[in-house]
Amino acid sequence: MNMQFNGRADAVGSAANAPVLVRELASKDREQMLTHFLSLDEEDRLLRFGQMVPDHVIENYVRTIDFGRDTVFGVFDHALELIGVGHLAYLPADGDKRTAEFGVSVLESARGRGVGSKLFERAAIRSRNTRVTMLYMHCLSRNATMMHIAKKSGMRIEYAYGEADAYLSLPPADHSTIVAEMLQEQAAVFDYALKRQAHRTSKFIESLMPAALTA
Repeated sequence: MNMQFNGRADAVGSAANAPVLVRELASKDREQMLTHFLSLDEEDRLLRFGQMVPDHVIENYVRTIDFGRDTVFGVFDHALELIGVGHLAYLPADGDKRTAEFGVSVLESARGRGVGSKLFERAAIRSRNTRVTMLYMHCLSRNATMMHIAKKSGMRIEYAYGEADAYLSLPPADHSTIVAEMLQEQAAVFDYALKRQAHRTSKFIESLMPAALTA
C-alpha cells in the first residue's frame, strides 16, 4: 500500500517539475485536440470560447481548423495527454500591419506550471517569425489564465463590459527568434517521441503482467 502511494507521489512530483515543451500540432493531432477540448467543463469552455459551447460545436471547431492558415501548439504530459492547447489565428492584413489572435486552454490538472505562458511565448516567437506586428487576445476579464499571461507579457489591456482585449506590439524577427523556434520545436518533437516510446513500453509490460502472474 505504501509502495503504491509513494510511487504515485513520485509520479506527480516528476510531472510538476518536468519542463514544459511546446510542439506544433498538425491535422493528425485532431483526435487528441478534440479529447482535450471535450475534457473542459462548462466554466472552462465559457472562459476559452467566450460562451457556453456544447460538444457538437467543439467537434465542428476542431474539424474545421485550417492548419495551412492557422498555427496550433500543444503541450503533452508523460501519458501523451494534451494538457494545453494554444491557437494562433492570423487576421486579414491591413497594409504592413499584420495581427494574429491567440487563444489558450489548459486542463485544470496541469495549471500552475506555466503551461499557458509557454504556449503564449511560443506563439509570440512564431508571430514574429511570420511578420506579425500585433499579437491580440480577447477574453472574459475573469479569465485568470489569459489575464495573467497578458499582464506578465506587458500587453496593453482594455476592459469593457466584463471582457478584455489585450494587445502586444511585436518587433521584427531576428536570428535569435528563428533559431529559438527551431530549437524549441526539435526539443518538443524529441520529447514527444521519448514519451511515446515509454508509453508503448509500459503498455507492453502491462500486457504481459497477467501471464506472468498466472505462470
